[in-house]
Amino acid sequence: MEEESMVLCGANAYEQKYYLNPEFSSLPEQVKQELQILCVLFTEDVGGILTLEFREDGTLTLNVTHADGDYLFDEIGSEWKIRQIQREHEELLVALERYFRVVFLGEDLEEEDYGGEGLEEYEKEDPEDEP
Repeated sequence: MEEESMVLCGANAYEQKYYLNPEFSSLPEQVKQELQILCVLFTEDVGGILTLEFREDGTLTLNVTHADGDYLFDEIGSEWKIRQIQREHEELLVALERYFRVVFLGEDLEEEDYGGEGLEEYEKEDPEDEP
């Protein structure tokens, strides 16, 4: 039996399109913009289709697919790029998982479970404000 998932967003290099699930329209604008940049840059770099999906348990996954005859798709580069995204955007990805668990799964998260930071704190951080 296959586990159900909910797509957050995705980008398609073949159609040069970006998609954000309308059910996530209440996310802060800065978060939506960062997701778009992240997805589009990924597909520009390695090709294929990238989707960010939530599993039933609230875990956020990054899934990559490509057309069978796409010989320009960089499979090794895509694996490297996924790890890079997970490392460089860890705070965003964790905040999105918390958001999904609270809003869609109805969980009541305790601050000590996740350090007390959510998308509100994430949105306030602006790298341009740093000295």
